[in-house]
Amino acid sequence: RYHKLVRPFLSDPHAFVKDALAPLRIPTHPLTMLRFGLLGLRSAVGLGKRFEGERAKALLAGCAAHSVLPLSKSFTGALGLVFLVTAHIETWPVVRGGSQALADALVAHLRELGGTLETGRMVERAEDLPDAKLYLFDTSPDQVARIAGPALPLGYLRRLGRYRYGPGVFKLDWALDGPVPWRDPRCVTASTVHVGGTMGEVAAAEAAMWRGEHPERPFVLMVQQADLDPSRAPEGKRTGYAYCHVPAGSEVDLTDVVERQVERFAPGFRDRILARHVSHTRDMHAHNPNYVGGAVTGGVADAFQLFTRPVARWNPYSTPNPRVFMCSAATPPGGGVHGMCGFYAAEGALRRLARVSQAAPLR
Repeated sequence: RYHKLVRPFLSDPHAFVKDALAPLRIPTHPLTMLRFGLLGLRSAVGLGKRFEGERAKALLAGCAAHSVLPLSKSFTGALGLVFLVTAHIETWPVVRGGSQALADALVAHLRELGGTLETGRMVERAEDLPDAKLYLFDTSPDQVARIAGPALPLGYLRRLGRYRYGPGVFKLDWALDGPVPWRDPRCVTASTVHVGGTMGEVAAAEAAMWRGEHPERPFVLMVQQADLDPSRAPEGKRTGYAYCHVPAGSEVDLTDVVERQVERFAPGFRDRILARHVSHTRDMHAHNPNYVGGAVTGGVADAFQLFTRPVARWNPYSTPNPRVFMCSAATPPGGGVHGMCGFYAAEGALRRLARVSQAAPLR
């Protein structure tokens, strides 16, 4: 039954993923996307009823839980399907040398094209920005309102103010004295491990979190980079990190809870910990101001905000000011290391650029 569910999307998987991550438009393969839409409208729990075995249900639950929504909600089945299909294409990779290497590669390409990058400057208001033909904000909606507010209509600012950011995360980074001693040896070679148990357990944990609780057995996303990228740790050692979803702004220390959940599936894990770094929601927000309340996904991606982020507009990347665009995870398709928010924002910005004659202050 699992193969029957996934196989139709693997005939042209790259086109499927491209359509799935695009804003609303006519898809490349309409019939495939119609099938995806009919299945994806369902909740992950509902979609999981297609399976008889707990393993397939748990696999779907872990993928769908990346939505940071209760798994009983509509559209969680869609995200679960997208994650399942991408795993069949290229697996889930990690960047050799760390995520900074990806940022460095993008900056290097920008400079090859004649662009410049300026860091170390906090932009608090429009006057802090140089004159330009267009402005693209890779920021949260509240920062757009604060910085570009005088250049935007009051009605649009009110709509930005109603944007929902959703839950945050509690994150742990570890230095380990060796590989994670997973009970299932297949987990040793996985870049990402969904630590949560059965679909029922994962669904219960996410539902409790949405009620403002901190479950004793949270859904934990664990990444073990050093097994795939030896540059991350000295010979014989390992690194890894994990996080769980928590209510926005949570200050609860869940170190023991998270490590006990990992230990449940990897007996002896705690004995491997050499050092740890703890990040609460406030630390995540301080690290990246886009993570409002610790929300790393850029905002709630439910049925009401999945296609209308940050507000309902024909071109969600544009604003009422023809020179201001948004390109952060607060635009479709939302959070993730895919670059599609910026890609589609750039498409609209380049079309507009042809009609802008000269640079000017933001106003």
